[in-house]
Amino acid sequence: MNNKNGKLNILLISVHGLIRGQDLELGRDADTGGQTKYVVELLCALGERPEVAQVDLLTRRIVDPAVSEDYAEPIESLSDNTRIIRLDCGEEGYLPKEALWDSLENFSDNALAFLNNQPDLPDIIHSHYADAGYVGTRLSHQLNIPLIHTGHSLGRTKRKRLLASGMKRDVIEARYNISRRIDAEEETLGAAERVITSTNQEIIEQYGLYDYYQPEKMRVVPPGTDLEKFYPPEDYEHGSTIYQDIVRFLKEPDKPIILALSRPDQRKNINTLVEAYGESEELKQMANLVLIAGNRDDIRDMDSGAQEVIAEIFLTIDSHDLYGKVAYPKHHHPDDVPVIYRLAATSGGVFINPALTEPFGLTLIEAAASGLPIVATEDGGPTDIINNCHNGCLIDPLDKAAMAETLIRVLDDHNNWKSLAHNGVKGVREHYSWQAHAEKYIKTIKPVVDKSEPLTRMEVKRRPMLYHDRALFTDLDQNLLGNPDSLREFVRVIQENRRCTTFGIATGRRLDSALKVLRKYHIPLPDVLISSLGTEIYYMPHLTRDTAWSYHIDHMWRRRAVVRVLDELPGLELQPKLEQSKYKISYFYDPGVAPEINEIVHLLHQHDQSVNVVLAFGQYLDVVPARASKGYALRWFAEMWGIPLEHILAAGGSGADEDMMRGNTKSVVVANRHHEELSELADIESIYYADKPFAGGILQAIEHYDFFRDCKVTS
Repeated sequence: MNNKNGKLNILLISVHGLIRGQDLELGRDADTGGQTKYVVELLCALGERPEVAQVDLLTRRIVDPAVSEDYAEPIESLSDNTRIIRLDCGEEGYLPKEALWDSLENFSDNALAFLNNQPDLPDIIHSHYADAGYVGTRLSHQLNIPLIHTGHSLGRTKRKRLLASGMKRDVIEARYNISRRIDAEEETLGAAERVITSTNQEIIEQYGLYDYYQPEKMRVVPPGTDLEKFYPPEDYEHGSTIYQDIVRFLKEPDKPIILALSRPDQRKNINTLVEAYGESEELKQMANLVLIAGNRDDIRDMDSGAQEVIAEIFLTIDSHDLYGKVAYPKHHHPDDVPVIYRLAATSGGVFINPALTEPFGLTLIEAAASGLPIVATEDGGPTDIINNCHNGCLIDPLDKAAMAETLIRVLDDHNNWKSLAHNGVKGVREHYSWQAHAEKYIKTIKPVVDKSEPLTRMEVKRRPMLYHDRALFTDLDQNLLGNPDSLREFVRVIQENRRCTTFGIATGRRLDSALKVLRKYHIPLPDVLISSLGTEIYYMPHLTRDTAWSYHIDHMWRRRAVVRVLDELPGLELQPKLEQSKYKISYFYDPGVAPEINEIVHLLHQHDQSVNVVLAFGQYLDVVPARASKGYALRWFAEMWGIPLEHILAAGGSGADEDMMRGNTKSVVVANRHHEELSELADIESIYYADKPFAGGILQAIEHYDFFRDCKVTS
């Protein structure tokens, strides 16, 4: 310890945003949100610990008439041992974080001068976000002080999200300085003694994308929750406005409430919950369903993704005649959220998070603190929460029957319900309060300070390119599912080369169906999932939908008109609703009765329908927009991500895969192919025909093309 009484001296760094001790301007802009709230609350929580002598938070000093004068004060004391220190960082005006990179050396020099003028140097430097990591790395090297880092969000993940929104690579670079950010993150991960994250999944799925990924240096310290806001019901709150807004939907408002609260996003999987509820007579008799799905004035004014989710929910409510059983209020205020949890708890209800993927699950902690048992997706953060609190059940978010059975089980046993509710309140106080967070934080950094836990570093190296320079795309059913042994070997090879290769799956299945198959056969989530025959593109780790692709293929697509044209044709029967999607119409095709494919295409063109018609395995006919197919989607990805087609290996085995394998891609047709549908490819010399089926054929092609030859990091 650097101070005489043996207590810790901690330095926090958070460069950007509007940071002050009181009345944080949360949501003012993208830079003044969760991170600024976290670092200020961490500062205060650490200051209350008996092991801590001093905590300082270094941030940027801002002198700008457009913002409060508070941000210009060099020092703001929050208590006897906690301060916010504001240092000059380039120009004085308020700037977004992306514009600060050229000024970080200036901030670092000012920080060094400040620290050298203090009575004691800090025992630990803890940087927050990439820009602070850049500064913290320099201070750590100059002062020989251990560095702790928390990324909050990461550049490689953000770049994926921006590409999915349709933003071009050069625009991303110009606007977000994304390459500088990722380089800073790599350097920080290489220098940090410890990296603190919120969940284990964050370690694997987000930090795992980095060259300097060293999981043995990473520790999970979940963020704290405000227990003054979220607490069990103390009395009835039936006089509240939000209660009135909810019960006006319900015929029997005294029934237990199944509560779901999230934004209207496809990944939140709300409609599957509604379907599970609607298909279970026992659950409908037992409880009401309350959906708090964002705020809306007019659905037509919402963005297309949210519109689609809300419309799908309304259609499901109507098809199962759930009126009087499901509440879906249009508005709620932030202050209503704790009240909603307590109303559900008072009713003897349950909170459910059915998301397809959930990195952390803050709503689960809030619900638990409010005395509600929880049911949650088995993916990601909920696993940690339920393991810690023992207050609920994990579910497969795609298994509707199991979802309903789990909800019934929780609601039906009152003694178990009380035990789960009690465990949740107790568990949140123990694991997810700010006091618990600060205590675990101290336990995490103490061994670094006193060097009682020696750090063993892996030998890590940077790859020669900043981003992946190659990709492998394969169909799902025809290519991966037929031989378990070759699949295991294929997965091993892909995982070994994941640092320089994008792994993609292109399937005719819908997203939910594809995810179910991936789970069943233990196939790791791909970096890119092209689903519904090329009409949807998703990027991991958060299943971010490529909305720009959706806008692109919507051109001249008229779904109802296509169905009308084909409605009277013999030999065509619409497949079940489960196989249909917004941009894909799927039929069973009887070749003995139905017209030839060319005739069907000609008929659609005669009726001015601009479409792409695909026949697979001689019996499945799909109609998608003219701009959509597996091959088009693959090329869209290649263009957006800057990967040459010559560096892409495409594997297929049916007619639906044909256009993926034409052109400049490296291609392989597996041995279990549908010969007739792919007969036109036989004369293309550049296509490799494997003599092994399924994943074994892809492994042959990898060797044939020496596909991973240059997939090496620099020495």
